[in-house]
Amino acid sequence: MLSFFISSAQAAESAGHGGAAFPPFDTTWYASQLFWLTITFGFLYILMSRVALPRMAGILEHRATKIDGDLEQATVMQKKAQEAGQAYEQALAKAKLNAQAIGQKAKDDANAEMSQTRHGVEADVAAKIAVAEATIAKTKAAALTNVSSIAADAASAIIERLTGKAPTGDVLKSALASTLKN
Repeated sequence: MLSFFISSAQAAESAGHGGAAFPPFDTTWYASQLFWLTITFGFLYILMSRVALPRMAGILEHRATKIDGDLEQATVMQKKAQEAGQAYEQALAKAKLNAQAIGQKAKDDANAEMSQTRHGVEADVAAKIAVAEATIAKTKAAALTNVSSIAADAASAIIERLTGKAPTGDVLKSALASTLKN
């Protein structure tokens, strides 16, 4: 391939295009170009291997260490978060059970108090009913004794008006007693 460039440069020179060949392809300069290429390549190789590559390796190692540390820390934090979540769920379940127990106790206490109050009111009402029935019985008995005397007076007044004579007490009492029995 190099011969192609050389022959192209010689052909261009012979054609009269400027008289000089392209300097990198001029064979008179090859030795110096190869010398400086070797020195430059060697300098860049030493510079890269001693300075740049160790720095890059240190940076990459530092990044890898930091990423591994961050991943490990994230795993630890995730475990802590899961443990905290489980503790929260347990505390929540315990609080729900406690709330249900408190609600049930309050309901039972209210039912017991209501039952006790109801029994007290029922006993009070029963006592008042008993007193009222006794009062009604006394009033009825008093009214029934008064009814017979009122009926006797009324019958006596009616008979006296109709006949003009007042009936005797025995006849009137026996007539009233037979009428009240029926």
